Amino acid sequence: MLTEFVKKAEASSPSAAVIISVSLMLFLAFLMTRITKRLKLPNVTAYIITGILIGPFCLDFIPETVIDGMDFLSDIALAFISFSTGQFFRFSSLKKNGPKVILITLFEACFASAAIFALAYGVLKLSLTFSIVLSALAATTAPASTMMTIRQTGAKGDFVDTLLQVVAIDNIVGLLAYSVAISVASASISGSGFNVTDVLIPMATNIGVLLLGCVFGILMKPLLQNKRSTDNRLIIMIAFLFAFCGICVTLDISPLLGCMSIGTVYFNITEDDKLFKQLNYFNPPILLLFFVRSGTNFDLTALFGQSSTVGTVSLLTVGIVYFIARIVSKYGGAFLGCLVCKKPASIRNYLGLALIPQAGVAIGLAALGARTLGGETGDALNTIILASSILYELVGPVCAKLSLHLSGSYSEKIENLVNVNEVDESGNKKSEVDILIERINKIQEELPPHTVNEDENAFTSAAEEHYDNQSNFARFGRFRRR
Repeated sequence: MLTEFVKKAEASSPSAAVIISVSLMLFLAFLMTRITKRLKLPNVTAYIITGILIGPFCLDFIPETVIDGMDFLSDIALAFISFSTGQFFRFSSLKKNGPKVILITLFEACFASAAIFALAYGVLKLSLTFSIVLSALAATTAPASTMMTIRQTGAKGDFVDTLLQVVAIDNIVGLLAYSVAISVASASISGSGFNVTDVLIPMATNIGVLLLGCVFGILMKPLLQNKRSTDNRLIIMIAFLFAFCGICVTLDISPLLGCMSIGTVYFNITEDDKLFKQLNYFNPPILLLFFVRSGTNFDLTALFGQSSTVGTVSLLTVGIVYFIARIVSKYGGAFLGCLVCKKPASIRNYLGLALIPQAGVAIGLAALGARTLGGETGDALNTIILASSILYELVGPVCAKLSLHLSGSYSEKIENLVNVNEVDESGNKKSEVDILIERINKIQEELPPHTVNEDENAFTSAAEEHYDNQSNFARFGRFRRR
């Protein structure tokens, strides 16, 4: 019934079909989060599942013309995700142990890519084109899931600092690997053959995009100075991201690396974290539509078949191998990297567990890759990454939380939260009740003065400031008329 209604709306007015489809995507994804929340699953899982259910391969609520018309969401979502990641790329932190972090990142990212390529091309006998791109995507990690887990647990310490720096650099390595891989794959498909320029040109292009992003980040500083209203600051920042994203799309380049450099440069020269908090509170509907739209392209039945352009193995087998091999190789690469850098056991043994999540960046790059490769190869790439991302989002946050706990970055035991003296001034041992009361009092003293989400607080502050400015302007107008 709902499908017929949307199709009738599309026949009478294409604009009506788009509006109704977007409304359905937003509302149904929200309802799905009510279910996943009870199962303690991340919202990303709910969004992808919603897209699968309402897409053309299941209930067919959303017309394919609408889905095709929302292709730009991949670029916009990548721009938002990568810009937000830039704030965790602090130069001051990298100065302390930057070389070690870079070495650890190279170990875990390259180890994962090499393992996936060896299994895909050498063992499963998949096509060279598909194997190269799939192995490049294996290097990426989802920063959102990791950050969410850290915020929820309040974890801190050397393990958390190392983890954040590795995740920040990890996606740079992954994007560079993807750029080279997609160029080599495109050359292979076109039949022009492989040469050195297929590697050098993408690397040079990404360096150019990185430098252009740095210029954008520097230009944002005078335009987003504090005297400007907070709502206009948000407008200007989004205009910058859209303009940069448009340039990248025109040149057929991923905006991820450039937008990350914009966020990194802007944050390091201004320390303006309020803008990032406002953006984090603004972008959920856009990211929701992106993940739902990605889910609509997922054909569950394709997992049980095989693609003639990819290989003779079923995509289900490829997905299972990819899922397991990436976890093992990420853990092994991180372990070896920490071992070479002589990191303590608390970091060496558990860092790999926190690098399992994979969603936003990988899904965005898979969508771009599918668009470039096209045909069955592109569809197979999307199917594998979406299916594995759902599984990674099921186990990833749990593994990340486990790694934080095992590394001693946080504790749920009250005696580990604060330290108190167990003897009084006279040297007598305090009772357990007195020690407990003292711990509770210390915890209360350390609690923040409010419990409002920082992103929500930044957005509310901007709204209140805008309202005050409008009220002052109205009062000034009445005064002038008098």
